[in-house]
Amino acid sequence: MGEATPRPGGRRAAGPGAGAGRRAGIEDVLAPHVNEAVRRAGGYGGGIYLRSRDRRSLVLAVVAGVPRTVLKILWRLPVSGALPAAEAYRTGIPIHLADEGDTMRRYPQMSVGLPYHFASDYRPLRVDGEAVGVLVVLWSPAAESASGEDLDAVAAAAGAMGAALAELAEQGWPVEYEGEPVSVRLPGEPHAVRVGLIDWNLDTGEFVADDEACRVLGSDPEAFGGTIEDVRARVYPEDLHELRAGEQEAADQGLVRGRVFRVADTVGLGRGDEGGRWGGAGAGVGGGSGGDARGGAARGTGDRRVPGDVEDDQVRYRPVELWARTVRLPPAAAAAPASAPEQDGRRLVGVVVDAVAGPTAAEAAERLPDGVFALDPDGRVTYANHRCEQLLRCAREDLLGRYPWHVMTWLSDPMYEDRYRAAMLSQQTTSFLARHPVGEWLGFVLYPDVWGLTGRVFPSRPPAESDRTAAAVVEPEPVDPVTVPGAVTRPGALYQVVHLASVLTEAVTVQEVCRAVADRLLPLFGGHEIALYLVHERRMHLVWESGYPEGFLDAFEGISLDARLPGVETLTLGVPIFFESPEQLAAAYPGIALDRMCSWAFLPLIASGQPVGSCILGYDTRHTFTTEDRAALTALGGLVAQALERARLYDAEFALARGLQDALLPRRLPPIGGLATAARYLPGTQGMEIGGDWYDVIETSRGVALVIGDVEGHSVAAAAVMGQLRSAVNALAPTAAGPAEVVSRINRLLAYLDAGVFATCCYLELDSATGRGLAVRAGHVPPVLRHPDGRTEVLELAGGLMLGVDTREDYPVTPVELEPGAMLALYTDGLVEHPGQDIESGVLDLAGLLARLPPDPLEEMADTVIREARSAVDRPDDVALLLTTYRGTG
Repeated sequence: MGEATPRPGGRRAAGPGAGAGRRAGIEDVLAPHVNEAVRRAGGYGGGIYLRSRDRRSLVLAVVAGVPRTVLKILWRLPVSGALPAAEAYRTGIPIHLADEGDTMRRYPQMSVGLPYHFASDYRPLRVDGEAVGVLVVLWSPAAESASGEDLDAVAAAAGAMGAALAELAEQGWPVEYEGEPVSVRLPGEPHAVRVGLIDWNLDTGEFVADDEACRVLGSDPEAFGGTIEDVRARVYPEDLHELRAGEQEAADQGLVRGRVFRVADTVGLGRGDEGGRWGGAGAGVGGGSGGDARGGAARGTGDRRVPGDVEDDQVRYRPVELWARTVRLPPAAAAAPASAPEQDGRRLVGVVVDAVAGPTAAEAAERLPDGVFALDPDGRVTYANHRCEQLLRCAREDLLGRYPWHVMTWLSDPMYEDRYRAAMLSQQTTSFLARHPVGEWLGFVLYPDVWGLTGRVFPSRPPAESDRTAAAVVEPEPVDPVTVPGAVTRPGALYQVVHLASVLTEAVTVQEVCRAVADRLLPLFGGHEIALYLVHERRMHLVWESGYPEGFLDAFEGISLDARLPGVETLTLGVPIFFESPEQLAAAYPGIALDRMCSWAFLPLIASGQPVGSCILGYDTRHTFTTEDRAALTALGGLVAQALERARLYDAEFALARGLQDALLPRRLPPIGGLATAARYLPGTQGMEIGGDWYDVIETSRGVALVIGDVEGHSVAAAAVMGQLRSAVNALAPTAAGPAEVVSRINRLLAYLDAGVFATCCYLELDSATGRGLAVRAGHVPPVLRHPDGRTEVLELAGGLMLGVDTREDYPVTPVELEPGAMLALYTDGLVEHPGQDIESGVLDLAGLLARLPPDPLEEMADTVIREARSAVDRPDDVALLLTTYRGTG
């Protein structure tokens, strides 16, 4: 909160609906759809995420009903992130979160950044079957839970929005976004101010009013006679003096400033027939020239009469404000009646304002015993009554248009601004107590809606005495405003630190940490370039960059820690360095190469007192680094340093573990006459522990043995067991009587090892001359056979128990026969297990993929299968794949 007004963002392109000389963006086209979706679903806010150009992020393009600053930590989401919008995009499945408890259970990372009470729904947006974004709708938990009809409305809105995006795509619009979100105001704000234009000739009494001015003055535009007497006929008699005083004020000073008088409301404002009913018998007046006291208002007298000779309590009166300036111009030909004389005169040109929703409401608020204030959706003060000035000891002119926690620093504790954020995001009333520097406790109650917030402030007891009888309201004596130094940390900055910390706990490798930092740090702080350097042997090495011109950073690669550069000295000195202009940077470091950026933050990355590297943020416009920015960036630098140091250790251990596993797998497969073989291994995406998957091709006197296996677990122990089993199979295959004996003996070996793990295995001996063979399956997934004509089938081999379960298990043997050109796929379950899908479906998907792929070359087929597996974001298990094509002897 409290940041400078952001620049418009997003890719702009001339498009449908763009006026002459106007540049429209895709967010402008989608904005009405967001409002319609929120309206149809009965929510209070919503937004649209679109994919980024590189398809790795979702970017918030449009937001309605919620201050975009409250959602700043969610402006840009990694597609792989553990957040509902990202998951709906990845899976194509709608996600509904009924309340904050549901959100906490399913998406704790989101609750860390937005710990507020609200319900939400996320619907993927598709173009030609492809997900291109997500529609989000928000509900207040104070209302009833979203009904099935509400959710159907969201689904319908998402379909309509997808159709709109498809139409844009057909017109050549890129369905993507890279800017900052555009805030859209929800329609239908109540109590709109009504204003009409008037032109009053002070010499002739001619009074020209547009239709809206007639209605404001309580008259039907068709019946209005066009003279000042028609106006006077509608004015409450006791207020005729105000109208005459305004006329005199115009003659003396040349202008009228806010003269208020009441008029009989014959027509009403936007109420149709209701206005006539409220107007009573007064509906028949307004057309005369004002001579008779019964036919019009008494003129120039003190008589208290009402239009139409109707008693006061039968007529509705409404306050009107007059603002005008004297000019000397001929009457406007377009606005004046045809009979109006074309002559110069003293003319009063201005507006009449319906004062019901404006000044009258303000006057009522001024009389209240409590302080009353209003904030716009972004948190800036738009109104404060006199009592509020007294209680807060702060002048209204200092408050208006500013954030209250910026003006009154004793309210700058993050807890207080957090209450505003909670009110706006949950759309529920919130309250808190705060202590004024002079020692008085004040109570605050916040009443939000989608157009802003009204607050009440009143004297209160301290929290320890809250259970006692409330003290009488005491009028404080006026004092000078108090300026008190206070905390400057914003909840926004606090949540940025906490949220990034939660994201970094899930990042394991150096690349994952760098990606998380780039995806979150740039949108949080409005940066446009980022570079991350790590120290190795007293030299700086780039590990991540985004936004820099191609080749710009090459000159800085491997730079020594002795170099006089800000990216180096921020680390060697251990303090962040900020430059708010190119002139500042060039003056501090003469001759340094500059790119298109205008401001920079150089942050040291230090973990446990040890230098790790540096982080550089660049801004393409001049940026003022507030105390809040500097504190938050410094704190984030420490978090990033810890995460990078941990990730470096992980990468080193991971490389060691993978090296061990690679050593346990065959370096190459032996060439076998009549057969072509290809094998691949793919580590899982979770954790660094190595797995127990293995494969092998072994020549025997009976032909060739094809074997694949999987030891349960992911650990060095599992890899050790895998190595022992592979060695055992290599020793047994040439000497055993056949597949059944090989599998039975390694089953007993695993039980003898007492490793506390089980294993699966598929073992097949094949005669490369005839294509015939025998197969044994011990708890393993079945092979897939691709026939020469491209058909595929799952070989339902007779199976036995997993290895290591029962030493007495007899494993049945199934004969197989391959035709020339047939291909057999052996694999581990990591290839066919997917979240939310049973393993049988995964096997059928694999069979379908193999049927679509060309059989030659076999190596390319293996690469394609693994590439498909690698595209899965969440793949907890390792994958082993062994493909064998029978060529035949001919």
